[in-house]
Order: sequence, then structure tokens, then C-alpha cells
Amino acid sequence: MTSAIDVDIVIVGAGISGIAAAVALQHTCPGKSYAIIEMRDAVGGTWDLFKYPGIRSDSDMFTLGYGFKPWTGREAIASGAAIKSYLQEAADEFHVTENIRFGTRMDSASWSSADDTWTLGLSTASGESGLRCRFVYLASGYYSYRGGHNPALANEAAFEGTIVHPQEWPNDLDYAEKNVAVIGSGATAVTLIPSLAGLTSKVTMIQRSPTYVYIAPTVDPESDHLRREVGDEAAFHQIRLRNLDAQQETYRHARAYPEEFKKAIFDAIDDVVGPEIRRAHFTPTYEPWDQRVCVVPGGDLFEAIRDGSAEVVTGHIDHLTPTGVAMEDGSHIDADVIVKATGLNLVMGGEAHFDVDGEPVDFARTWTYKGVAYSGVPNLFYGFGFVNSSWTLRIELVNEFWCRVLRHMDAVGARRVTPTLRADETDMPRLPYSAGVTSGYMQRAENRVPSQGDREPWLNPQIYAETVQLFESVDDGVLRYG
Repeated sequence: MTSAIDVDIVIVGAGISGIAAAVALQHTCPGKSYAIIEMRDAVGGTWDLFKYPGIRSDSDMFTLGYGFKPWTGREAIASGAAIKSYLQEAADEFHVTENIRFGTRMDSASWSSADDTWTLGLSTASGESGLRCRFVYLASGYYSYRGGHNPALANEAAFEGTIVHPQEWPNDLDYAEKNVAVIGSGATAVTLIPSLAGLTSKVTMIQRSPTYVYIAPTVDPESDHLRREVGDEAAFHQIRLRNLDAQQETYRHARAYPEEFKKAIFDAIDDVVGPEIRRAHFTPTYEPWDQRVCVVPGGDLFEAIRDGSAEVVTGHIDHLTPTGVAMEDGSHIDADVIVKATGLNLVMGGEAHFDVDGEPVDFARTWTYKGVAYSGVPNLFYGFGFVNSSWTLRIELVNEFWCRVLRHMDAVGARRVTPTLRADETDMPRLPYSAGVTSGYMQRAENRVPSQGDREPWLNPQIYAETVQLFESVDDGVLRYG
């Protein structure tokens, strides 16, 4: 049976992943028609959504940037505004923007095996509509845009000041010369603190427990020299390869020799604020890379602590008072503004409803196929980057593999491809989607994400070389073409 379709492929999301997927598709499969649906009114994804002061990357732009568009900015750790501008440039330069349908949200996706099509339910400001396609690529990221993780604090209603979450930062928030308390110790908190320091009367980071924080240079020391020697593009690719190798080696070293890794991090912090503050507030109880290591470019967080414009309090919050935060140890932090940098809500599929031939898809009951697709779900891939390295490095591997799958489908005359468990794999133990990662947002999402198995290809490796090896074959007997 045949049926009419509107486009061959729909890419969901016009952030880093969606733009990269579109460029890869155009280059590798130029005969495929596609559309990108984007719920917001601009490209950028994360970098369009978040507006809190100082928002920046926590990966260097030589690896967070695209392999097909050299990053030419001087700063290795870039601001959110600079990243968004870079993404817009990429979308325009590679003629992706003209294929984006802004202000369009995917609410549902229904697969029909009778005609091998996805029918997407879309909503826009003008109403609801449908879109039919052969293949869906989810480039919608991994967290909910509807709101961040925002646990209630005891006696929260008693607080007489302002409470905000960084994901919903008000443009008119007045924090000048006020006491600000930032609850959290992750990437958002360590970015906010130095950005607010000096503009507020005092900014205090309240953390339940310490996080590993790494001081990195703001500007790559070799980039300017290399650019003069070989030009922007060649320098970019040399530094990208060097940083890729360095990130992977750093991760391996940290896992194999955690004490050596800790010492290097701790010594750098001690040089700025001294060992007493470091031991009290920046010495975690878990091992390096059990959770993502936070990057502090130029050590700005520690400079703010040293000059007294910021401080850190480690302990458990008991309740809020009209004027601030009461801690379990009896201390009180005065605050006019409380920022709940308490994290993200991880979701799959952009929170749309999926079904296959009328049967609802529960992603938590599926297995991840190579960290790019779901068992039993046809013609559906998703972009998910590394959690211990730059997101884009893995996304570009995913896209290359995806395009090879599309070309193989054409070569064998297939209209569908479905990751399918073999008979001896149905009783595999269910392992966490990102094994070894204990970050709160991953643990909270266990009932929303697929599982890993204990053998290939039902794995989601976080090592670059292992990922490359896993992606070698597009005809492994598990991907069923039909």
C-alpha cells in the first residue's frame, strides 16, 4: 500500500542537534525532502531558552562547535549569546533556516505499518494540523522546556522576597544591591554566582554537597598562534582533534587514577581560595565523573569568593523564613532573591505522545539501540550527546550513522527500519541509560528513558572510540529493514 507524504523526514528541534542533523542530511542524502519543526520562534534551543545572567557553555567551542563550521571566536568558553549567534549563522549559511517551521510544537506521532508513515499532530498559534513523513529524527534535547526541576522548600510561602528558577528567568528581575541566595551546585549555579557577584550586596551559593569544579582558561592559549600560522579553518580542526583526544584521555585518567585527577583540580582551587575553603565546599564525596565536572573559566567563581562578593554555604536547608533561608545547623542566610538552580527535568521525545499502530510507546519499556533509537519503534532516531564530553562530538557521529542507515534503506529498497531484539536478548538485565552517571536529573528520569542491555548493540557508550566502533555497521541483524 502506498500513501502520500508531505516530506521524507521531519527533524524535531532547531537547536545544536537539529541544525547539525539537517546539514548532514543535505550533504549525504540531498534527494530527501525535510522539515524542521521548532516550538520556539528562533533557532538555538537551549541557547535561546535560557536567559539568566552569565549563561555560557561548559564545553570548549572547538568541540561544542560544528566540524563543518569552524568556531572563530577568541573565547574557548563562549557566552550563550555568542553560541546562539553562531547557530543562527550556521542555519543561514547552510540553508537550513528556510526549512524550519517556527512556532510549531509536535504533540503526537503515530506510526502506521500499513503504509510505513508517521503522522504528526502539530499545534501552532493558529490551531492544530498534521504532517506525514517517512522518518522522524528527534533533535529536541533531553530536558523539558515546560519547566525545570523545582522542588518545593519547606515554608516557601512565608518568604517575602522573590523566588525564581533559572529556566524561567524574568527579564525585569531586580537584584542590584540585594542579597541573593542561589540554591544548587551544578553548572548553572557556578555560572550565576560570578555573574551576580559585584552587582548584588552579597550572593551566596547554598549547596547540599560539593561538586567537582575545574578551572579552565577562558581563551585557548594555542588558538591565536595557530590561526596566524595556518588560518582559522585548519587551526579549528587541529584544536578540535587535540581537545577531543584530551577530553577522552582526561576522562579515562580520572576513572583510572581518581586521586591524581582530584589533586590537579584541588591544587588549582587552593591557589585561589586556599585549602580550608576548598576542603569545606569543593571536595565531593563521590568519584570524579560519577557526575559531570563543572567548568569555571578563568576561575571567576573562586575570584568572587576570594574578594568577598560571594560565599558558599554547604549544608541542608531546613525551611524558608520571611527574610531568607534557615539551615538545619541553625544558621540563617539573608536573602531578598532566591534562585532555585535545582536542575532540569529529563524527558524523551519532546514530551509528545507516540504510538505504533495504535499501541502507545512507553520509552521506559524500550531498550536503547546504540543510544540512537528505540527497540520496536520504526523509523525513529534521536540525537543525544555525550554526558562526559562535548555534546556535539557525539551528535555528529549519530548523524553520520543515521545518514548511512537512510542510504542503506534506499539501496535495499526498504521503507522501514526497526531495531528488534533477538530471541536471546529478551531477558537481558535492564541497566541505566547512562551507566555510571549519578546526576540527579538522570536518576529522576529512570522511569522515562530507555534501558541499556549488557551487550552490543543495546549499549550507550560514553567513550568516543567505543561509539565509533559501535556505529560501524548499519546491517547488524538487529536493524530490521523492510
